[in-house]
Order: sequence, then structure tokens, then C-alpha cells
Amino acid sequence: MTTIHRFCCNDLLRFASVNLDHLTETFNMSFYMTYLARWPDYFHVAEGPGNRIMGYIMGKVEGQGESWHGHVTAVTVAPEYRRQQLAKKLMNLLEDISDNIDKAYFVDLFVRASNAPAIKMYDKLGYVIYRRVLRYYSGEEDGLDMRKALSRDVEKKSIIPLKRPVTPDELESVDALDEKRISSLKDFIGLIINEVVLLEQWSKLLLKTSFVSHADLYFSLCLYSLFTHTDLGVPPYYKGPNTAGPANIAGPAGERTQQ
Repeated sequence: MTTIHRFCCNDLLRFASVNLDHLTETFNMSFYMTYLARWPDYFHVAEGPGNRIMGYIMGKVEGQGESWHGHVTAVTVAPEYRRQQLAKKLMNLLEDISDNIDKAYFVDLFVRASNAPAIKMYDKLGYVIYRRVLRYYSGEEDGLDMRKALSRDVEKKSIIPLKRPVTPDELESVDALDEKRISSLKDFIGLIINEVVLLEQWSKLLLKTSFVSHADLYFSLCLYSLFTHTDLGVPPYYKGPNTAGPANIAGPAGERTQQ
């Protein structure tokens, strides 16, 4: 039986096998943590028997005015669980959130121009090719920006195809406007940082109980670090008894520093 639930920190330690597909983009840990913190409603995982991860979807909501839209950053299903319409269920979930909760005008995604099976699947789900982005993937392969209009876009203006291809630089000029929204979000988060600071205090208590694992706690601390720009490293109370911690950890500037 398949269950779909919000992605959580522990899932970051279990989903590597799903990313082995060569067409699935793999990002660094901080990238996934950012999505978990900012857009938790758009990050879901599907589990099968034995708590095996079958697939996941990761996205966000962004834009301004009639460009306010949901975006599918990644959706993938493990090879052994494909052809069960699992990707369709995950896509429908993100679309429903974009449409009914965030009142977006459309949902969009990017796909490699050579990935015919994925393009065919998105076409069946109602997506159309809005524009071609030249050398979008690693400066080598073109990407297709595909869109699906939602109920708020009554006249379907958002999916009228552009007549010419665009470059990644042109996309960035549009994304720069969206950064203003992200900055506003950061300001809002700043208002609740005082509450988050309590994390370090109650985390010591949590470690004395069986309700939280060390991995859960450290990921929580990573979220705290993300919003406060604090390099937590490995907190003293995270290290087990009679241990001196790892031989080295990442320093503030990404350097390796000896402990």
C-alpha cells in the first residue's frame, strides 16, 4: 500500500536510491533544507511496504501578479515503482495546493528536450510547451518550460507559447523579481527567530528522551542555522558520551578545520 506524506528531515537520509536515475537532478543538502523550511506544503514523499521510498516531489510557489505560480523543482519515482501512476498522483497533489491554497495562475516545470518519456507524461497531464530555454542544462542541452493553467487563469493566458527561444540569462532577469518576495519572507522569518532560539535550550532536554533521534535534532539545528546564518557545527551536547566528535567539520567558509 502506498502512502504519501510531507517530506521530513529523516527522509533526506533515505531517498538517495531514488536519485540514482541519471535524469534526476541531485542537489546539495542545504538546497533540500531550504525547500523544507520555506515550502513544506510542496515537498512530499511516497512510501511503499517496509517504509521504502518510492518517489517524491519537490516544488515551490513564486512570482508576482499574473506570474504567481507553482513550480515543480523535481519529481521522480524509483524504477521499480514506475508505471503505477505514482508521478501523476504526486503532480496532482502539487497542482491542488497551488490551485486551491495558494491561488496560483499556473504550474510550470523544466524538462530536458531529449527526455521524450517525461515530455509525453506531462503532455498527458495537461502541460504544454510554453518556451524553449537554450542550453539550460549545464550549458549543453536545451530545456523545455512546460506549463499548465489553473482555475484562476480563466483565459489561459499563462500557457500561450512564446514564439522564440530564450536564454538562461533571460530567465534570471525574471527570477530577480521573485527574489523580492523571498527577501520579504526572510524578514517575516526574522520576526519569529526569537522563538526559534529556544531550540538550543529545549534540544538538550529532548536528547534525554526517546522522542527524537540525534539525526532529527541535528537537522532541526541545521534549519536554525539556515535562518540565522549561524555556523552551529556539531554542538557539544550532540556528541555522544566519551566521544570527541568527528575528526573535522566544515568551517564557516567551507574550509576543513581540525577539532
